[in-house]
Amino acid sequence: MGSRIKGAPMRPRNTIKVKVLNILTCLILTTSTLAVADEQEDLAKESQNPIGNIISLPFENNFDFGVGPEDAFVYKLNLKPVYPLNFRKVNLINRFILPVIYQEERFEGEGSEFGLGDFTYQAFFSPAKLGKIIWGTGPAFIFPTNTDDRLGVDKWSAGPAVVALAKPGHWLFGALVQNVWSYAGDSDESDVNFFSFQYFINYNFKSGWYISSTPTITADWEADSDDRWTVPFGGGVGRLVRFGKLPVDLKLQYINNVEKPKYANDWSLQFQVKLLFPKKARTAGKD
Repeated sequence: MGSRIKGAPMRPRNTIKVKVLNILTCLILTTSTLAVADEQEDLAKESQNPIGNIISLPFENNFDFGVGPEDAFVYKLNLKPVYPLNFRKVNLINRFILPVIYQEERFEGEGSEFGLGDFTYQAFFSPAKLGKIIWGTGPAFIFPTNTDDRLGVDKWSAGPAVVALAKPGHWLFGALVQNVWSYAGDSDESDVNFFSFQYFINYNFKSGWYISSTPTITADWEADSDDRWTVPFGGGVGRLVRFGKLPVDLKLQYINNVEKPKYANDWSLQFQVKLLFPKKARTAGKD
């Protein structure tokens, strides 16, 4: 939490980048060697579907570089469990996001910070019978669970969310769109009017490997026009493997911000480990 000690040598930023890259490379090589590849392209596509009828527990590790004037490193672990319920003709896909965040000192004298960010709940209602276009819509809620003002906003927010996708051949592509507005919370805090657009493009191979691009474009409508948009671009690779009977979806992605607010990160690495529990959605009220 304390600020940098005057006269102490600065830790080279390149050292952090190299360590992160080495760790991620070792994780991928190790899991690729120890795990048994499973040629289940349909399961890979179901994992990539934001409203797929499958229970999953993703651990999304985000490594952000070049944050603020101090060129800080920020790590965010998003815990993103998904739990579907079936109501005969309609599925209710419950999606939860809880961020755990570590920030280095972004501004001189600020110090580092570690704690929880704001909790998000999304409820997507989707037809149980799938067509060529898979879609879902419902509300999104953001709750101020942050443990420090730096890690979130002390406002309660809500708004609509819509997702649509298609799975032709080896491809899966689509988008998830959301906008939330604040409706309660600390009156001293700025209002929230926040838009996000995540597009996803995946090409799957029968070996279990796939190519993926899933960046999220955002707009803070309350910010000045110069600091409003974050437009990332990038992609990476993933692989569906098995540890015993447990399917696991691994993905590594590089993202570069081609448009961003002044003090936002320059680029990011994302490493996701998603545990899959491929059972049909449970019927509400039944075991």
